[in-house]
Amino acid sequence: MSWPDKNPPSAGEKRSIGAGVFRRCEGCGETITADVLAASFEVCPRCDHHHKLSAKGWRALLCDDGALEAWDEHLAPDDPLRFSDGRSYRDRISAAQKKTGAREGIEIGKASLGGRPIGYGAFVFAFMGGSMGSVVGEKITRLFERAAEEELPVVLLSASGGARMQEGILSLMQMAKSVSALERFRQRRLPFLSVLLHPTTGGVAASFAFLGDVNIAEPKALIGFAGPRVIETTIRQTLPPGFQRAEFLLEHGMIDAIVPRLMMKQTIGLLLDHLQDGRAARMPR
Repeated sequence: MSWPDKNPPSAGEKRSIGAGVFRRCEGCGETITADVLAASFEVCPRCDHHHKLSAKGWRALLCDDGALEAWDEHLAPDDPLRFSDGRSYRDRISAAQKKTGAREGIEIGKASLGGRPIGYGAFVFAFMGGSMGSVVGEKITRLFERAAEEELPVVLLSASGGARMQEGILSLMQMAKSVSALERFRQRRLPFLSVLLHPTTGGVAASFAFLGDVNIAEPKALIGFAGPRVIETTIRQTLPPGFQRAEFLLEHGMIDAIVPRLMMKQTIGLLLDHLQDGRAARMPR
């Protein structure tokens, strides 16, 4: 299986022989065919290094038949602050939409995992670093609200650089809004599994990402609020080895499990079985 190249070279653009056919593994440095990496969902078959997997790839891995009944696709970002940093926010949105084929930095909807209906959400990291603006926050809120109405467990995959600076305080407000929706969802005693991918940082890490009934991370994922370099510069100290990596967080009790990508669907299915069986046992008869 392979994911199509959405940005093929234009006429006259030079491209080296083998570009797009071969990939160099970021873990072991070995050269591997792109098709082999795609077939293993971007996990190196030689060293087990986990490269970034697109939202489309995650859908194919976790959702039965790769199918998602998308919710609220009509929502699209606006430019309430008329922000410009030398390039207008509207232009950046347009470029991100063209690059990814997505309207925003997250997809949500109803899916099936191992024959089990779920509310599903996955950040599109290629869309402005998976940053959380007003629409991303609104879609996360609606994911929890609609899943509560339909009595579905929620599986949410986070991969984000944090709040979207081009929306200022409107972006930061999404932290409180999404967590409030999650709290209302919890009142229905439905499971929420939070999957933290590389990287999960900023306002996403500081809001719902650590609030799952079970918090799962991928191996070596960078997870935290500020990045290590920012922290070191601020406190003027050298951080411990592996600081803010998934293994460090597991050792210090910040997450519940580290799960290899190719075991993720099976693990989530087992967890949902356990949590939903427990819910059924607690429900009044």
